[in-house]
Amino acid sequence: MPEAVDTGLTVQRRDGEVVPFDPGRIAVAVTKAFLAVEGEAAQHSTRLRAQVRSVTDAVLEVLTRRQAAGRPLDLEAIQDQVELALMRAEQPKVARAYILYREQHRQAREERARQASAPAQPAAPQRPVVHVTAADGTRAPLDTQRLVTVITEACQGLSDADPQAVLTATDATVYDGISVKELQQAPVLAARTLVEREPAYSTVAARLLADSLRSEALSFLSGSPESATAADMAERYPGYFAGYIQRGIELEQLDPQLAEFDLDALGAAIEAERDLDFTYLGLQTLYDRYFLHHRGTRYELPQAFFMRVAMGLAVREIDRDAAAIEFYRLLSSFDFMCSTPTLFNSGTTRPQLSSCFLTTVDDDLSAIFAGIRDNALLAKFSGGLGNDWTPVRGIGAHIKGTNGNSSGVVPFLKIANDTAVAVNQGGKRKGAVCAYLETWHVDIEEFLELRRNTGDDRRRTHDMNTANWVPDEFLRRVESGEQWTLFSPDEVPDLHDLYGTAFAERYREYEAAADRGELRVFRRVPALDLWRKMLTALFETGHPWITFKDACNLRSPQQHVGVVHSSNLCTEITLNTKPGVGQTRDGAETAVCNLGSVNLAAHVRLLQDGPGAGTVGLDTEKLRRTVTTAVRMLDNVIDINLYTIPSARRSNLSHRPVGLGLMGFADCLYRLGIPYASDAAVAFADESMEQLSYWAISASSDLAVQRGRYPSFEGSLWSRGVLPIDSIELLAEARGGELQQDRTQRMDWDALRSKVISQGMRNSNVMAIAPTATISNIVGVSQSIEPTYRNLFVKSNMSGDFTVINEHLVAELKRRDLWDEVMVGDLKYFDGSLWEIDRIPADVKELFATAFEIHGSWLIQAASRRQKWLDQAQSLNLYIAAPSGRDLDELYRMAWHTGCKTTYYLRSTSATHVEKSTLRGTDGKLNAVSANASAAPSASAAMPSPGPIAATPAAAAPSASAGKPSPGPIAATPAVTVPAASAAMPSPSASVAASDIPTVLPGSDVAACSIDNPDCEACQ
Repeated sequence: MPEAVDTGLTVQRRDGEVVPFDPGRIAVAVTKAFLAVEGEAAQHSTRLRAQVRSVTDAVLEVLTRRQAAGRPLDLEAIQDQVELALMRAEQPKVARAYILYREQHRQAREERARQASAPAQPAAPQRPVVHVTAADGTRAPLDTQRLVTVITEACQGLSDADPQAVLTATDATVYDGISVKELQQAPVLAARTLVEREPAYSTVAARLLADSLRSEALSFLSGSPESATAADMAERYPGYFAGYIQRGIELEQLDPQLAEFDLDALGAAIEAERDLDFTYLGLQTLYDRYFLHHRGTRYELPQAFFMRVAMGLAVREIDRDAAAIEFYRLLSSFDFMCSTPTLFNSGTTRPQLSSCFLTTVDDDLSAIFAGIRDNALLAKFSGGLGNDWTPVRGIGAHIKGTNGNSSGVVPFLKIANDTAVAVNQGGKRKGAVCAYLETWHVDIEEFLELRRNTGDDRRRTHDMNTANWVPDEFLRRVESGEQWTLFSPDEVPDLHDLYGTAFAERYREYEAAADRGELRVFRRVPALDLWRKMLTALFETGHPWITFKDACNLRSPQQHVGVVHSSNLCTEITLNTKPGVGQTRDGAETAVCNLGSVNLAAHVRLLQDGPGAGTVGLDTEKLRRTVTTAVRMLDNVIDINLYTIPSARRSNLSHRPVGLGLMGFADCLYRLGIPYASDAAVAFADESMEQLSYWAISASSDLAVQRGRYPSFEGSLWSRGVLPIDSIELLAEARGGELQQDRTQRMDWDALRSKVISQGMRNSNVMAIAPTATISNIVGVSQSIEPTYRNLFVKSNMSGDFTVINEHLVAELKRRDLWDEVMVGDLKYFDGSLWEIDRIPADVKELFATAFEIHGSWLIQAASRRQKWLDQAQSLNLYIAAPSGRDLDELYRMAWHTGCKTTYYLRSTSATHVEKSTLRGTDGKLNAVSANASAAPSASAAMPSPGPIAATPAAAAPSASAGKPSPGPIAATPAVTVPAASAAMPSPSASVAASDIPTVLPGSDVAACSIDNPDCEACQ
């Protein structure tokens, strides 16, 4: 132990006294931490004494180097350096013991303070008078009492949120002369720094942000500084609301028709207390991107926002006031949420409310540039685009008009890419487009290269998504090891419109014609080699996605009027498109879909009656009511919508498709206590989707009675009594019975079939599961059908960086008395994974396994169960930690064999992890972890390699790597057998481990899309 020496340093104790710095105290504390780990017998160890001296000297050296002359050291800063020195010495267990020691002493101090005095409100800090500087430069004393009141109000009803902690953190940032805006931000920032310790502070931060927003909006409308507490708004909302509508119309931002509503009745219906329900991420997202503003000043408050959206959707209802109130209550309760374009534009002077647009680009120069122009017009008001480029002739094809040869489809894709960048949806989010190409197109191999960072940049599209439109015949040849022929579409024009058996037969006829020399442009490749290239490109760049042409068409209700040539930006929409005829493009149809999502988590609760009374389950009656109103809202979009191109209006009014989806699936599983990687989770996916499908179809049929059938109803599958659950047999028949998709039914589908045949349908398509990336943030639940990304991480999007913590996990750890400062530190150190944390029980680890710890076969199996109920598709992301070619081959063929229509992103681990600089004792460790793969916990080590996708008993699963706890059942895959590949892609190099850097294939330059990439449309 170091002798007492005069270091020249001083320390300020917690009571304010300044005393000389004594290194011996550090040595004592470090020794106790070592003994806590190694036992009292180690106190005589020479090694231990040497380690203690080394750590003490390291701390002293840092403090001496960093300390400003004459300024006393902060006690907490010294202890932080001790933790850091222990981590740098590769003593994580000792560091945790030291953290626990600090935590115990902190709690003891707080307990003594509570016993000494327990004020009703946090005590305002005693400090010299602080002045606040207004925008005009005038200064006034800080109103400390209002600050205390606002912070106390923000913590009300949240048992684990301490107003004193927020006030203390706020006080640390307040200074004399602080601006009004900075003062409003200070408590918000103070609360958000506490989120990692307690999720309730996210709600606190949102409520404090709402206070700032109230001041901004009320002051704008009145023309003078105003403020109001949350409690005040119960009385002030009605008066504010009428003024807000009037001012929005004056500014030409709101539709003048809104003034024709009974604003007094609507204002009285506003439920001000619902402003308290947001998380910080949700409200900040609304503030930054959704609320109406005038030159940067927001004047739209949250409940006015929801009412404005509801009024816009009710503007053509017979009793529009009652409808607006009904729609408002559904939105503001977070039971259902419209898609982003509807939230942006409903009730405004430009009500472009639709989410997705699908087009087919014809093989003609004027048609190509008309299609690119359409992209720009559709993207301007927040539309996501899916373009079918298959008709455009390939490289080397003859051009009759010039007697030259074509340069293929890629140069035009480059122009479409740059258009998406230029038209960025009014600055609210990036323009977003996805190009689709069928697998038989002669340019397919160049298409696979579009997203690479190497090669000729003039033939790259770094900002555009791409997707393969894959016929069944290709995958059959992959499995049989046969050849595949690539054609130019100008020589085989009818392949574009054929699918199923008709496609396979005609395709073989064209191959025979090529062999006879009747075709000019074609090329043969082994189907398996092309499949390898497709999967390699997908892994290296995240593109092109794999989507299945035949499944989308054979199960489409609208086969009688056209063909599904592509999906949309996010692969959940499967609607017909037509390029039109001639220069005027007569008869062209741009498919349009209008989206919204049920918050499934809001419908899982403690049941009060019925068969499951007294247990947590799905409230099916509430779900019926929600779905019925939601379908009506979505149908209204079609008539209200602003159509920027005539082919979109023509298509939407003819077929009236909508896409009702869901979000919060992972939250449901947590509430039910069901691990994502389990048969029970697959069953819940099946049962919940069956309920949603049944009530959505029923609601559309009832609307047909009130409003009429959609014009192209006759001849559809609906008109023949073929519901989505029935259309599975059409796909199975085309595949010769080779379809591994469950057909179980639980509800009275015979009665619904009869109803649909007799009443008709209001909408050609009713369901589609979108990614819900932004609206799930607004609502505060997990995205769509996604598993949890990480239990603790920093999310980046256009609104900034946000600490996201799994509140369900925190609640469970609290219940088991395991939530403390040490657990926070462990979660951050292990990047939100539980598998390395010894004291967490196995059942908790299984329940809260994260996306990269769950084998993708579980996601596919659940998706297959949902797909049987859907008339469209779902945005199905797959996750990989340390993949091999065999893994990818098996996963994507499993998706095909089990009847999935589409897949979406292939996700890899990201280089962005939890911000460890806020973890006491690990400052500086982040760089070491990122730079040294061997020092980081391996993602793949937590999950045994699944091997072939087949029924695998949990007990027989391969063991995890040495020293790592095995997830056990998580590695077991559902009982689906997929033929093994005859060859696999190269596995990742042994030198590349699953760590804090993305895993890449040898020689590749980029990794699959990272889930928290703020440039990725799905993350917006």
